[in-house]
Amino acid sequence: MKFRGKIIDIACLNHFTRVITTISKLTKTCVLRLTPDHLYFVLSGKVANGGVSMWCELSQVNFFDEYQMEGVSSEDNEICLEVTPENLSRALKTVQNAKAVKVKLTKKHCPCLTVAAELPTLSSVSRVVTHDVPVDVIPRRLWNEFKEPDMPDFDVSIYLPPLKTMKNVVDRMKNLSNFLVMEANLSGEMNLKIDTDLVSVTTHFRDLGNPPWGEDSSQDGGPSQSRDPEAMAEARVDIRKLQQFLMGQQVNPSKAMCNIVHHGVVHLILLHEDVSLQYFIPAVA
Repeated sequence: MKFRGKIIDIACLNHFTRVITTISKLTKTCVLRLTPDHLYFVLSGKVANGGVSMWCELSQVNFFDEYQMEGVSSEDNEICLEVTPENLSRALKTVQNAKAVKVKLTKKHCPCLTVAAELPTLSSVSRVVTHDVPVDVIPRRLWNEFKEPDMPDFDVSIYLPPLKTMKNVVDRMKNLSNFLVMEANLSGEMNLKIDTDLVSVTTHFRDLGNPPWGEDSSQDGGPSQSRDPEAMAEARVDIRKLQQFLMGQQVNPSKAMCNIVHHGVVHLILLHEDVSLQYFIPAVA
């Protein structure tokens, strides 16, 4: 197993750091899947993390100037590592003005992702700063747990309002209840609702638009064309999980969408030109 990548472009380094920082806000640990063309950060929905799951996909060619990897075998040309994204984010933040940053899989006292940065100096002597981020190598027999999640058979898909606006609303609502109802329809309307014995609060969003999922969307996981456009699909979720998702965003997506399985799951999708992030929050009774 071998992996090494090199980033020279400062904009790519900053963008890569923002992605890792976003992931570090969503989970304490996750799995980094390395393939010849992509990097994936994966959190599978276990009860221990509240059933939340995440899938973040990066195309390596958009970040790395050099990229080499050899997987476990020629048939299974992948490497799966359990990482603590906050440690990786911290290491990358300290080398933001580097001339070049290398990331490679090394064996120190334990397996590590070693971040080595060549920093600018006034003299002819180069200065290299190295960070070792411990990782665990995940054996091949467990890889099936970290495959791309299926697109849920959702009832409604809708574009999200500006994430900053949504975050401000959710931050205020968190003081009123531990749970929030997200509901939306196929007419571009979305409501965020709190309903307790003491207070009922609803924030309405209009004219958000609904993503086109093909002519007969029911064939590819999209909502059925026969669904009443005014009918709301809703899911009651842990408000802290939604707040965590909104607090961590540093990716500046070009599109942000939400799919709702009625009383089932909220599936949030952020799309950037070279990053896609999916986040699944299960509904609670």
